[in-house]
Amino acid sequence: MTVPVLSSRLPHVGTTIFTVMSALANEHGAINLGQGFPDFDCDVRLIDAVTDAMRGGHNQYPPMAGVGLLRERVAAKLADLQGVRYDPITEITVTSGATQGLLCCILAAARPGDEVIVLEPCYDSYLPNIELAGARAVAVPLVRGSFEPDFEAIARAIGPATRMIIVNTPHNPTGRIWSARDWDRLADLLEGRDIFVVSDEVYEHMVYDGLTHVGAAMNPRLRERSFIVSSFGKTFHVTGWKVGTVCAPAALTVEFRKIHQFTVFTTNTPMQHGIAAYLADARPYRELSAFYQAKRDRFAQGLAETPLRALTTEGSYFQCASYADIRELRDLDERACCEWMTREIGVTPIPVSAFYSTPTEQRILRFCFAKRETTLDAALVRLAGLRRMA
Repeated sequence: MTVPVLSSRLPHVGTTIFTVMSALANEHGAINLGQGFPDFDCDVRLIDAVTDAMRGGHNQYPPMAGVGLLRERVAAKLADLQGVRYDPITEITVTSGATQGLLCCILAAARPGDEVIVLEPCYDSYLPNIELAGARAVAVPLVRGSFEPDFEAIARAIGPATRMIIVNTPHNPTGRIWSARDWDRLADLLEGRDIFVVSDEVYEHMVYDGLTHVGAAMNPRLRERSFIVSSFGKTFHVTGWKVGTVCAPAALTVEFRKIHQFTVFTTNTPMQHGIAAYLADARPYRELSAFYQAKRDRFAQGLAETPLRALTTEGSYFQCASYADIRELRDLDERACCEWMTREIGVTPIPVSAFYSTPTEQRILRFCFAKRETTLDAALVRLAGLRRMA
């Protein structure tokens, strides 16, 4: 009997570093600050809203583009916070998480032979999504140390085949945010070119120290060429619900929805109704920056008592730290250092090198501070053990 051989669509993809490090954390009883999700519950009012939706009979297919009230409230939130207006009927789509939204954006706009610019380090779904579209990723490193966009390098990367650039702000893994001036510089580069922007803004409500989130759509020259990706899972501490949105001009949304309807068709109904009801109160997302800044400050202050050097975190719920000053560790590559810390210190970070397509070692680790205070404090006690190596 002949058994067919399945040729992989993603031959270079293996087990992710997140899975590997989480398994190692479990094996050694380490505090896992690697994977980016909270270890605390969401607001009980949100649970009640979803329960009410289920009991109210909202358990069948919703409209393909999403529940109407939810899209209306997303449009109102964007108008209120960013001063940008999207038509909830023709320009906003509810997705099964931001990752599914990202895939559909890329499949909608990128074709075989096209090039898509990614700014590294970058979220790990970008490159496989580009490969699935038959396009080619062109990696442009962010500036070493500051992780600012290198616009001269971006300009050099743009060529006749460039079809899209993916931007992430606030940035995972580094916490860097884009300013209005950054968006202006990108708009200058794209002027007169047939290039789309995918703006991954899932951490939009986590910006610190009096700074504000500036999205791609806030730049009038970029709005008409941009897909804006957001995540309720990140904002409302329900990453397992997998509910997000993609906002784009009507012409782009038509093509986006063609892909969306044949990947998931639509997103679970009661969660959409529950989130729509919960959005009637703006306080949960308006207060999110202060909520997470307190956690960031608590963790960064604790790191200051260790030989790890905390880098600047302007947004997101990630804190990067350098171990370059620790003599016994600085010769280890980032993955080996994470494995050592898991085994010997009992805290699991993620190597920033895992967010690059080619080996890039900077002796920088990423920690997630979206954790209970007791979790962060326990991790800091263990990390204080590094002082004996200083």
